[in-house]
Amino acid sequence: MYQTLILVGNVGKDPEMRYTPAGQPVTTFNVATNRQYTSNNGETVKETIWFRVETWGKQAETCNQYVKKGSKVLVEGRLKADNATGGPRIWNTQDGTPRASFEVYANTVRFLSSRSEGDSGGGSNDFAGPSFTGAPDEDIPF
Repeated sequence: MYQTLILVGNVGKDPEMRYTPAGQPVTTFNVATNRQYTSNNGETVKETIWFRVETWGKQAETCNQYVKKGSKVLVEGRLKADNATGGPRIWNTQDGTPRASFEVYANTVRFLSSRSEGDSGGGSNDFAGPSFTGAPDEDIPF
């Protein structure tokens, strides 16, 4: 079995990096995806879904350095299911409102915004920054 998820969206706030007790860097950031469609009664509906993205190792360090609030990114990874529910992580806000969080372990993060666009929250579909694949370095035979 194989699962892959590809997201293209905007980063909601600057990433947060921490280290595991073993010294492994972990960076998390939120990505918003937008969808617009016309409902059956003719009204335009705008839908935003948030994903919590987690990166590890060298990729975590690279994302912490280059990803900023408003950056446009492409994330390729796998969906992490909640152990208790088998679906999204369910939690309650301080006022008791139930919420759900979709969590993604990133294998690849591509930066679609240039450095200046990431600062202003704009973006384009042109690849303007580095990309990083989170797999360990492999010996290349050539």
